[in-house]
Formats: sequence, C-alpha cells, structure tokens
Amino acid sequence: MLDLAARRREFPALTTRVHGHRLAYLDSAATALRPQFVIDAITRVSTHDAGSPSRSVHALAEAATEVVDTTRREVARFLGGAPDEVIFTSGTTASLNLVAQTWARANLARNDVVIVTELEHHSNLVPWQMICAEKGAELRIAPIDDTGHLDLDRISFDRAKLVAITHVSNVTGTIAPIAELARRAHAVGAVLVVDGAQAVAHLPIDVAALGCDFYAFSAHKLYGPTGTGILWGRTSILEAMPPWQGGGGMIATVGDLTSTYREVPTRFEAGTPNVLGIAGLGAAIQFTRTFDPRADEARAHAGLVAAVHAAGGRILGEPELAVVAFELPRVHPHDIATLADGEGVALRSGHHCAAPLHRRFSALASSRVSVGCYTDDDDVAQFAHALVKIREVFP
Repeated sequence: MLDLAARRREFPALTTRVHGHRLAYLDSAATALRPQFVIDAITRVSTHDAGSPSRSVHALAEAATEVVDTTRREVARFLGGAPDEVIFTSGTTASLNLVAQTWARANLARNDVVIVTELEHHSNLVPWQMICAEKGAELRIAPIDDTGHLDLDRISFDRAKLVAITHVSNVTGTIAPIAELARRAHAVGAVLVVDGAQAVAHLPIDVAALGCDFYAFSAHKLYGPTGTGILWGRTSILEAMPPWQGGGGMIATVGDLTSTYREVPTRFEAGTPNVLGIAGLGAAIQFTRTFDPRADEARAHAGLVAAVHAAGGRILGEPELAVVAFELPRVHPHDIATLADGEGVALRSGHHCAAPLHRRFSALASSRVSVGCYTDDDDVAQFAHALVKIREVFP
C-alpha cells in the first residue's frame, strides 16, 4: 500500500510555505526536490569523506574514492550497463556535448547525416547544429504528429551516421520508441544517442534492451543534486573515442610535448570529481528503488490533465507521463505562472528550452506542470483551484 504522506515527509522542501499557502511543487521536470536521504549523503561526504578521490592515499581520500567507485557501480546497475561504461559529467547537456565533441567530431564527414527530431530539448539540438556546421554534415529533423509522437516511416535514414532522440519529451510527455529507432539506426551503421533527462525518474531504464549506444541524464531530475550527470556509452565505442578535455585524472603519462591517456571511463573525466554530487546521485538511485514511479504518479498525472481541460486549456500533444504543457486562451504563460505562485503552486512557463517544438504546435510558449514521486491529490486540487482563480482574472 502506497504511503504517499510518509514519502512526502522525506522531502524537507515540501514544508515550505509560499505566500501563506502549502507548497504544491509541480516543477519536477525542471528540478526534482531532494529527500533527506540524499541530503544526508551529501552532508556525510562533506564532513567525513572530504578528501580528494584518486589523488591521495590518506583515509579521507580513500573514503572519497570509494564513494566515486561505489556510485559508478550503482549507476551501472541502474542503467543495466557495466561500470567502465559510466562517465561522470556535470549534467545531460555536458554528456551530449561530450558525444558531439568526441565521437561526432572524429567520425562525421561532409554530407553525412545527423538525425534529430522536433521533440528535442535545446541540449539535444544545438550541439548537433554546431558539429554539423563544423563538419559540413546535414542535420535532418524528423517530424512528429499532433499527438507528439514520431512516425518512424517518415524518417529517412539515408546517409545517417548519428541519430539523437529524447526518451521522454519535456514538453509533450510522449515516450519515444527507442528500441525500434536503435534497430533502424544500426541497420544503416548509425549510432543512437538518447537524452534520458526526463525518463530516468519515471521509467525503468535498460540500455541493453533499448539498444542505444549512448544514454545521458542528470542527477537533479532524479531527486539528486545539480551539477552532476552521466553519460553511458558502449565500451567498444568509448574506447575508440578521443578525450574531450585535458587535465588531471585523465592522463597516463605527461611529457613536455605529448601525453598519453588513461582507459575509459576516466579518459573523459578530467579534473577533480564532483564527489558531493556523485554521492548525492548514488543516494538518489538507492532512494528510487523504494517505489514504482510510473504506477505511483499515474493518478496525479491524469488529474493534472483533467484540471487543464476543465479550465478550457489546450494541451500540447497527448502526454503519457511526467509533464503536461498547456495554454489557456487569452492568458500569457508568465501570467499563469505568477498567479499560480500566488496560490502556492510552483510551475514552469516559457518554451522549456524547446523553442522549435513550440513552433511545431504554433505556440510561442506554454505553461507546464510536472509530477514527482511526492505529487498528491492535494497538489492537483491546489493547481485546479489556481486555474479557477486565473480564469476569474482572465475570463
């Protein structure tokens, strides 16, 4: 039996009062709140395991090294991969740029094709724009239908070298058919890169079953800290990739004029690791094993959809999970966010770093509510009440 009230008590931020109201936090797609379990893990490293990992041999440094190594194993288990396929980065954006600046720079040639979709967050679009311009490659954008789903039969894989796709859209909340995309990409010799930022908190991830070649995500979407991310990649592909950034930790030997580099994954981890963030990520993964997000969040997600429809709003696409992006007639999204905040409801307004997708739906911007493992019926009711109040101001 789900004890949602008990779970909510694990999140200190939910005790915050906003303009005299209880907090209805409906912005988890931007940044999820952190449970005390994660906060305690970060504090423990700050106070007891505070050494520099893989740099010194004293007790605190050895403890910090163990935090990094243990979390790498945790992430591998979470994704269904191997520890040496897990690269620590500063977030999904850095992970995708790493692929663009290493694999793509080394392998793309003039007239090769990179395929993205109309669904993409800017982090999974702009790096490919940049590398295609540099290499003379073609950037091909696969269309979606009015529900926010891809029509795979409308995608031409001719000359494709790389396909980049979001697993779950941060606007439409639709789930991409990753396994089938992987099959079609591999049939023409292309690699598949998946932006998993919105998926990891809501879906079980198995990179082997998905068949992708790279998978990227951020800790702060998964109840962990900001500034921490993961790039998972197939060992055979990572081993053939050059390093991206140079510095301490990623080198084997350094001469006056040349250097040699360490094996993967540390070849891609220049500089002192973000031990606090890594510890928080490991704790966040452990925390997510205590519940089934898709089952637990379905009721709240359906309630948010119903509330928007009741207020006469238009939803962008047909969301399957995680997010509901919408417009209200005659009301600017920023006004919706401001007035909702006055009722204690935290939501997002703007184009959500997905401007081309908004153009696809003939919207300059939208408002977005998103669920977390702590979203309850009271949050949904508070949101619905806020929409009623907004319609009173903007009838």
